[in-house]
Amino acid sequence: MHSIHRKLPLFIILILFVSLPAFAQIGGDGTFKFLGTPNSARIAALGGNFLAIQDNDITLTQANPSLITPLMHNNLALSYVNTPGGVNYGFIMYSRTFQKAGSFVGSLQFVNYGTFQGADATGNLTGEFSASEYALNIGWGRQLSPIFSIGANGKLIYSQLETYNSFGLAVDVAGTYVSKDKSFTVSLIGRNIGFQVVPYLPGTRDPLPFELQIGISEQLKHIPLRFSQLITNLQKWDLTYDDPSDPSNQPDPITGETKEKTTMGKIADGVMRHIVLGAELTIAKVVAVRLGYNYQRRQELKLSGKAGLAGFSAGVGLRVKMFNLSYTRGVFQAGSPNPNYITIAVNLQEFTKKQ
Repeated sequence: MHSIHRKLPLFIILILFVSLPAFAQIGGDGTFKFLGTPNSARIAALGGNFLAIQDNDITLTQANPSLITPLMHNNLALSYVNTPGGVNYGFIMYSRTFQKAGSFVGSLQFVNYGTFQGADATGNLTGEFSASEYALNIGWGRQLSPIFSIGANGKLIYSQLETYNSFGLAVDVAGTYVSKDKSFTVSLIGRNIGFQVVPYLPGTRDPLPFELQIGISEQLKHIPLRFSQLITNLQKWDLTYDDPSDPSNQPDPITGETKEKTTMGKIADGVMRHIVLGAELTIAKVVAVRLGYNYQRRQELKLSGKAGLAGFSAGVGLRVKMFNLSYTRGVFQAGSPNPNYITIAVNLQEFTKKQ
């Protein structure tokens, strides 16, 4: 079984080499991009926007509904992210299990972009306006066997940007395999499958940020350390963005030639843009220390000549009786303030038992 575990990540990486390299670049297309933003402090700490860890953490189910279990019954979670630019986002979620229908998680995801000063084409001030987006999610999960589970999220999406409004519908579908000893987990997820029902402008419907993802996690046998590997955007090969202002893309002033990567360098860069790595160390079953590395984020946000810790993230988790508290600090760009993630989950079932 462990030999299969070791070979599986290599097999998934091979998928990347044959996943339709002719697809267009991903940047700048689509709408409702906030749906792919990591809200959970735990997910953000491990570098990605989803996880494949089956330990009854309700905050992971918004991105991976196949992790929903009956043990989340009557759990409540709140998450808030504060960014230096004044953009605030997060979610509130609650889980309930019904004997025949299965287990459900309802959540409201929000992002508030703040208040802006409007002006017309000639520069005359027209007053202030706001911008915000919301997604109401209903998630369902069911255990098919001791090692396989499935789940789905249904989403009602609303966006209000100044006087422009839009409404959309989407679903996530996911399946998860968990080894018998619970040490190894792999999830396959199709996210944001849907369409824009009401566009911002008549006749100009934009695609939703659909993404096909695979998540893997493995708990070491004798050390309380879990490694996570996320494979993102399997539906697109080319995730690069050529910035014309980047000095590395400028032609040599003498020869006029632009320095290019070797073929192997391009392949390695292309593969790594799909991979997110994370590690979580649990101390005395109470404290968790988390680290993540997102290569794609680092390449997009690093400054020329000063990459710093762009693409890295770190966080801690604290479990106290029926409470789970997580905090994460994400590093997006060297020399600039970075967002703070705070998530708290409460097991109301345990709370009512004690009462």
